[in-house]
Amino acid sequence: MAQDKTEKNEVKEDPVVKGDGPWESEEARKLQMYLLTLSKAKTFASLHNKKKLDPNYRDFSEGPFGFGSFVFPCLQRFNNIKSFLTLCFLVTLVHGMIFALVDLNLKVYTSQLSMSPSETLVMDASDYFAGFLVSIFVAHFGGRGNRAKWVAAGSILTGLSAIAFAVPFFSFEVIKLGLTKEELCEEGKKPKVCEPTVIPHKSICMVIFIFGQFLHGLAGMPFYLLATSFIFDHVPTNSSGLYLAIADSALAIGYCLGFIGGIQNFKIPVKDAMQAVGHVQRFRILQRGWWKSYIFVAVFAFCTTLPLFCFPAYLPGAKKIRLEKSQELPTIDRRLENEKIEPNLKSVLHAIWCLLRNPLVLTQTFCKVTESMTLKASSYFLPQYLQTRFLITPSRASMLSGVFLLPGTIIGRFLGGLIVDRLEMNNKEKLKLIMIASFVSIVLFLLIFFVKCETSNFAGINDDYDKLGILGNLTAPCNAPCGCTTSVYNPVCGRDETQYFSPCFAGCRAAKQQMQEKAYYNCSCINNGLTTADTEGQYIDAVSGTCNTRCLAIPLFFAFYFSATIFSNVCSIPATLIILQSVPTSWNSMSLGVMFTVQRFIGSAPGVLLFAATTDFTCNFWDINECGEKVHCWIYNEEHLVYTFQTMWINLQILTGLLCLYAVYRYDYVVKGKSKISATPVKDTKEEEG
Repeated sequence: MAQDKTEKNEVKEDPVVKGDGPWESEEARKLQMYLLTLSKAKTFASLHNKKKLDPNYRDFSEGPFGFGSFVFPCLQRFNNIKSFLTLCFLVTLVHGMIFALVDLNLKVYTSQLSMSPSETLVMDASDYFAGFLVSIFVAHFGGRGNRAKWVAAGSILTGLSAIAFAVPFFSFEVIKLGLTKEELCEEGKKPKVCEPTVIPHKSICMVIFIFGQFLHGLAGMPFYLLATSFIFDHVPTNSSGLYLAIADSALAIGYCLGFIGGIQNFKIPVKDAMQAVGHVQRFRILQRGWWKSYIFVAVFAFCTTLPLFCFPAYLPGAKKIRLEKSQELPTIDRRLENEKIEPNLKSVLHAIWCLLRNPLVLTQTFCKVTESMTLKASSYFLPQYLQTRFLITPSRASMLSGVFLLPGTIIGRFLGGLIVDRLEMNNKEKLKLIMIASFVSIVLFLLIFFVKCETSNFAGINDDYDKLGILGNLTAPCNAPCGCTTSVYNPVCGRDETQYFSPCFAGCRAAKQQMQEKAYYNCSCINNGLTTADTEGQYIDAVSGTCNTRCLAIPLFFAFYFSATIFSNVCSIPATLIILQSVPTSWNSMSLGVMFTVQRFIGSAPGVLLFAATTDFTCNFWDINECGEKVHCWIYNEEHLVYTFQTMWINLQILTGLLCLYAVYRYDYVVKGKSKISATPVKDTKEEEG
């Protein structure tokens, strides 16, 4: 009797008997009649149940690879997650290249269009602000639809943003040719008078640039939110770390490629421009490197659009992976097991509130914030640190910072995903991994402050012109008649082993190009040191560049900092996985949306303002123009800079470790419930769960 009742229940619960969906046809009705009349109904029902669990079984939501009704059998080999990951990698690579080009463009706009600090801040932060505005919207509506098509729409916006960035360089004269005369000591030189400068096309260039930034910020959300959740839903849990690490590395690799390509655009083709006929044709040739770079990036982005539109909402095998994940140990917040996000504002707000109340999601969201802030602090302070402690020129300091920061970031994030993938870590082990990595990064970061070099004398900064000048003032009696300005930092090293801000501040009245460096003569501020003669018998007083500190410990500094950068970025992929695994599958996109909303909000304005405010605290010598405005900080106070940089970096890593420690403490309560951690008998616990 029990067996017959079981058979009836199986027949009753089988979707074939119900006649739902596509099974509601004549064949289904015949099969239903057979199941009700034949005595061996169990055989048919069990065969159907086995079919659902068969690895080759395809759910009806798993569509083919094609564009609408155009479906070709030969293209179905691309209907898998590896093909999607490849296209996602390429379009994210393009997005990262635009990031680098935009950062370089900001320097061009600042120098050529005389941008104020507030204008530069608005232009820089508009990308993050756009992402902050739409991340929840994209996560909610994109997560309910075909996420691959949303990613394709993001690739279209990426191409459009690249075109928007190219328009100012193609239509307006941004870069102007001027005869850059090196500033030498010239007595009787008249100082510049403060006059209001009117720059044509400045406003329109700013508006177009901000519009491109908004498009770029909107385009990034499908990549970071929907593509990530799409990949996570189509790979096994143990393999998701490696897949997400590959997708995540695309942004940093793209930034490296964009930076390398953008640097080449600073080489202006002056000879070609001079041969051009017409003013418009001339400035287009001068700026062709910039607008051609953006057009190339736009074409690259558009090439990925059509293949991305061909992917279905769910790839073949998605149902099988969902069934396998359902058999794993629970990792989601028990309070969200039966919760659903309805398509209305009230339900969305309730979902956001539930996610913010989830300790695992909230702590890892702020871990992503600290990771982002650590990287920004490094990119902001490291060039200043190299200039101050090792007396490296600003341009070379920026180049060295990028050489060590970007590869360290890529390696760290990929290493974090690889460790999680190979060791098959659960969420608790991932939290412990983040804590260990944060601790190691702090230790390595502290070691760099023991790497010191003998600082050479800097006239006006730590040397007072042989007691004839004042510390903190570059002007002394020996160069007072020269009328020197601080608009260009062009350091020279005198034969007295003292560094000067420029040849003018050294009192040099003549210059000559030697084989590999420039030599300066008749320098009134340089009276000591050994003299050497050039090939023509003239005695050299100074040469271009900073004085050689003969610091053999600089490679050790970069080794420590590179290692600290790697370990500080190990947390990136584990934190993302913890967020995805702490919520139901239908909540994945929304959880990432909340994470990016918080991250973009803090990174858009507060983070930039915080770093800008520290400049006033650490700056030792400002470039003040003829109108009395602070334009650029050339020299930083070493003690203040080291203290600020060290405090900010270490505190961010300590906060990461404390957040993960709290998450470990709350993990059992969030996932297993109070009954799992209470000291009640096993029998009572089971009854309570029942």
